[in-house]
Amino acid sequence: MIDFTTIAYLKNGNKRQQYAFEILKKYEIFEKLNAYFPVLAGTIPIEIDIEGSDLDIICEVDLQFQEVFIETVKNCIPDHTEVHIENMAVNGEQCIVINYKLKGFLIEIFGQNKPPLQQNAYRHMISEHKILQEKGENFKQKIIELKKEGMKTEPAFGLLLGLENPYEELLKF
Repeated sequence: MIDFTTIAYLKNGNKRQQYAFEILKKYEIFEKLNAYFPVLAGTIPIEIDIEGSDLDIICEVDLQFQEVFIETVKNCIPDHTEVHIENMAVNGEQCIVINYKLKGFLIEIFGQNKPPLQQNAYRHMISEHKILQEKGENFKQKIIELKKEGMKTEPAFGLLLGLENPYEELLKF
């Protein structure tokens, strides 16, 4: 089983994972965000990404101190880079999302006041990884094809697995 709590596995992954590893290391993103327990989630870690898939970095952030978090994130970003910051609620929980482009990747840093391993993005990724391991390469390619057609990841899994509410039901795997 892959240890998704570090990015070390990317170093020996596919070409896109290796490139992600290089960028994350070069800009010391995980080192600079260390106080927020960053974890890479989403499709790139489990190799179902498509062109344009982003690097989703989830963090534990006490939103009372979000200005400090924003400054920390800005220290990861090269000067003159366009940054988009948004406060929102996800499932009734406040969070902050910071997006920017870096060397061909859209990077999304997501902060919520809970440990990353308890956040839905991580839990979905782990469930999806287990399903991919069980269902095999053909299933994986079907997910990728659905994503290329414009479907989001969880609904793609839901369609192939017959789940009514994939966002909730994937959490049970």
